[in-house]
Amino acid sequence: MDLQIAALLAQDGVVNGAIYGLMALALVIVFSVTRVIFIPQGEFVAYGALSMAALHAGRVPATLWLLLVLGAMSLLVELWRRQRGDTVYWRSALVWALLFPALAALAVWVLWPQSLLLQALTSLLIVAPLGPLVYRLAFRPLADASVLVLLIVAVALHGVMVGLGLLFFGAEGSRTPSFSDARWELAGLVINGRAVVVVAVTLALVLALYAFFERSYVGKALRATAMNRVGARLMGIPTELSGDLSFLLAALIGAVSGLLIAPLTTIYYDTGFIIGLKGFVAAIIGGLSSYPMALVGALLVGQLESFSSFWASAFKEVIVFAMIVPVLWWRSLRTRHVEDEQ
Repeated sequence: MDLQIAALLAQDGVVNGAIYGLMALALVIVFSVTRVIFIPQGEFVAYGALSMAALHAGRVPATLWLLLVLGAMSLLVELWRRQRGDTVYWRSALVWALLFPALAALAVWVLWPQSLLLQALTSLLIVAPLGPLVYRLAFRPLADASVLVLLIVAVALHGVMVGLGLLFFGAEGSRTPSFSDARWELAGLVINGRAVVVVAVTLALVLALYAFFERSYVGKALRATAMNRVGARLMGIPTELSGDLSFLLAALIGAVSGLLIAPLTTIYYDTGFIIGLKGFVAAIIGGLSSYPMALVGALLVGQLESFSSFWASAFKEVIVFAMIVPVLWWRSLRTRHVEDEQ
């Protein structure tokens, strides 16, 4: 391996690590706020990319019908909860179940976006609201359940979403046009515009999330819920709405990731699962709690995958996933069990 090949592999590792970093951030956000290890996170990647491909091909994305159906189901659940005497936040319920599906339907059926940028924004408008609707229907009724029960529900939901992806988009893969076809040469290394777009959008999204959690009242409320759910509820923070927002951010991040990688590789209905798993490895390195360490773990996973594909391409997936074993072993040595503390 010479220096030029190493530089190319490092560039690929940075691009892959940027995508895995977004996955890791989404998983950490959801787990911190709701205690859900969100296995179907990768499905939002596939849904975003394939919805964009459908729009570009002149078809109505099937995910729009899914959004409308989930919105109607969510409204029925809220009506049932009201009749049962539970507290219902009608403003948020109408926003997720009625306003966003209506805007998505308007964008697809009336405006019908033609430019690549508008098609990308429309795809985000379709896929992002699926997050809070999934939370309301699948996880909110089990908000007080154990982490194991929530994990079992997440695994079941993954199977449902993968099956729906096969039904909606078929077994054939799709790719979308690149957002940039520019190419630059720097010291013999060719840098293409697609890689620059991935890294730039990732950095912009990470900075936006940092500003959101550090500067906005809503972001601080999410952080409070993540630190102490009971204490946040006692301080008047609606923790149910915190779950909605965390799943909205996760779905938005997943859809953005899908739009970024769709020009780089062919996306299939189940492609997001393996991407989500690698993001999960990065999140585990951060302990499912540290955003900076999750990003560092994602870059490590990206570089390891890139260089292992050169040295042992047949075992690159095994090498990446095997990295979780020493991390868990090291954390088990440093963490005392609750029974030991008592």
